[in-house]
Amino acid sequence: MTAGESSGSVVRRILLGSQLRRLRESRGITREAAGYSIRASESKISRMELGRVSFKSRDVEDLLTLYGVTDEAERGALLSLAKEANLTGWWHSYSDVLPGWFQTYIGLEGAASLIRVYEVQFVNGLLQTEAYAHAVVARGMKGASKAEIDRRVSLRLERQKLLTSEHAPRFHCVLDEAALRRPYGDREVMRGQIQHLIEISERPNVTLQVMPFSFGGHAGESGAFTMLSFPESDLSDVVYVEQLTGALYLDKAEEVAQYERVVAQLQKDSPDPVGSRDLLRGLLQLT
Repeated sequence: MTAGESSGSVVRRILLGSQLRRLRESRGITREAAGYSIRASESKISRMELGRVSFKSRDVEDLLTLYGVTDEAERGALLSLAKEANLTGWWHSYSDVLPGWFQTYIGLEGAASLIRVYEVQFVNGLLQTEAYAHAVVARGMKGASKAEIDRRVSLRLERQKLLTSEHAPRFHCVLDEAALRRPYGDREVMRGQIQHLIEISERPNVTLQVMPFSFGGHAGESGAFTMLSFPESDLSDVVYVEQLTGALYLDKAEEVAQYERVVAQLQKDSPDPVGSRDLLRGLLQLT
């Protein structure tokens, strides 16, 4: 199975969930009533509609009946989507070190056509060198075994292949200068990381900007986040906000619009890619 197929399954799951939600709401049926019809809880209906869980064909059939979907072509299309949505992603082999809430993100990341991020604590995972990633993971997982740390770093490096793949997404990253000033690993690790940023920022699908300390307060005051956009017109943008023990996936239009304004302001206020590379070169001389 290819990475594209597995990432696509996550998108299909979310597409199916959103269509089921629209059908339920258009019929005025509560999540509780929908859950009762498939012998499940209201929270399971919520997870299904958000694309967080796999779909059983029987459950989808029962929900479609409840929602009054009798057209065989429409039912068939949605049931086919349910089957395609249950494909296993390449990252399944890393389930021993991969939190369940992050598996959804990896699938979305792999299916996105545009990824926009703001980072303040450290360099974004897709841009990390192996040595820097190792230092970040080791710092964040005190007491973890070497084998577990190596597995997590391996997963991160596997994700990075996305940026150099045949159908690589556009990647636009704004890094706060704090992420570059905060050392992870020794001097050589940081020098290697900054040099890597300079080089990868030259890729045609990568736009890298650095928000300098000299700008002062800026629009990214709420912290790091990622915005994912997809080629499918039926799928809305998703904002991913990571927390200590989980993550938020925001797709409501009004919430996404607020983050859209923030990322646009960050891009406007930061030096352009050429100026940002100059800033990186200056930091490289100081490191």
